[in-house]
Amino acid sequence: MQSANTTGAHRWVTSEPEIPFDLPVIYEDERIIVVDKPRFLSTMPRGMWYRQTALIRLREQYDDRNIVPAHRLDRPTAGIVVFVRDPASRGAYQMLFQNKLAVKTYECLAPIRPVKRPRTGTIEQLARPRPFPLLRRSHIIKTRGVLRAQEIPGTVNAQTRIELDGLHVGMSEQFDEPIGRFTLTPLTGKTHQLRVHMNSIGMPIIGDDFYPNITPRAYDDFSQPLQLVARTLRFTDPFTGELRVFTSRVPLA
Repeated sequence: MQSANTTGAHRWVTSEPEIPFDLPVIYEDERIIVVDKPRFLSTMPRGMWYRQTALIRLREQYDDRNIVPAHRLDRPTAGIVVFVRDPASRGAYQMLFQNKLAVKTYECLAPIRPVKRPRTGTIEQLARPRPFPLLRRSHIIKTRGVLRAQEIPGTVNAQTRIELDGLHVGMSEQFDEPIGRFTLTPLTGKTHQLRVHMNSIGMPIIGDDFYPNITPRAYDDFSQPLQLVARTLRFTDPFTGELRVFTSRVPLA
């Protein structure tokens, strides 16, 4: 149950499931707070989630409702997220992400298989004859109210560099095929882009409950987390000119 308070600060939630994972702050200064977001915690309020989100946790922790996210991660995805605490600095940090001036690198676990030819878009092998690294290009749309994003014919609006780093031996006993550790570098920022692109080449990310198929799970089922982590984030600070590099410590399985 939810109700609005009279101060206008934010709505209060009287009953909401708890997400039992910490939200470590790995850096802060007078302008920004950088967190290492766990899986299953939304970046900001949406649907049934309000207080159990990174944004509201930080606002309550710092007693500061001026805190806003500079960008977002999907609820199942772990890793680095930047929040802005100084209202006068919001635009500068948010524009870093809107203008693709912040470089993000992700890591994931996925089955190692022959690359599948996708139904639409292109694959470019960047070190022929080796299959990886490759550049996946396609047109992705996400319709409001529809759970999954789709690839359709059209002008390319989503690009991802995919690199196979090697075999991930820790999960070999759980699957009938080898599992690899991949580095993913998104050159664009469409919703579910990395998950869609990995699935489209026949290598869906381990633990993905949307791609290739929607798998209903209880809100408190944490047994099969998505094996995708926003591992590093690099950008030049728009106020100090310093190169900022942040690295997630969230492990893959």
